[in-house]
Amino acid sequence: MDYLKLSKEVSYALRHAPWEYELELDENGWVSVNQLIDSLRNTDEWKNVTLGDLEKMIEFSEKKRHEIVNDNIRAFYGHSTATKIQKEIKIPPDLLYHGTSHNNIKSIMEYGLLPGSRQYVHLSQDLETAYQVGKRRDSKPVILKIDAKAAFESGIRFYYGNEKVWLVDALPPQMLEVC
Repeated sequence: MDYLKLSKEVSYALRHAPWEYELELDENGWVSVNQLIDSLRNTDEWKNVTLGDLEKMIEFSEKKRHEIVNDNIRAFYGHSTATKIQKEIKIPPDLLYHGTSHNNIKSIMEYGLLPGSRQYVHLSQDLETAYQVGKRRDSKPVILKIDAKAAFESGIRFYYGNEKVWLVDALPPQMLEVC
């Protein structure tokens, strides 16, 4: 079983196109594991997928993208569906980071960090993760430092994504500093 490929398929289904898989996510992004498995089994590639495969996919993933609780599964973050997935407000660490390309920095410093096609802006808990994210679009990305403690205290809501990712609706430019 190619767990990385399965993870990408499940991410696409849960984060971007649940309707293509005939899945109905609740307001927190959860769907029945059995419903997801049944949908995946309608394809030749995943006709033998099991709950055990999904559990191993989560266990072996370096980036914790999914969770299973009480026979339901969801993606932690990255949703682009029209219905916004509700997240619980959490107190963030003091500092967070965001990696981006040089092409975006002028606009970001003028308008702030906006979610674009996603539901939330993704922030990294450490510099290395921010660098890896930024490197997807620029071989030498710009890293922004966010004083998350001050932003939270000013009323900006932060949401926990996973141990490396935090989410925010948007961040104004005055909360951003180029590292």
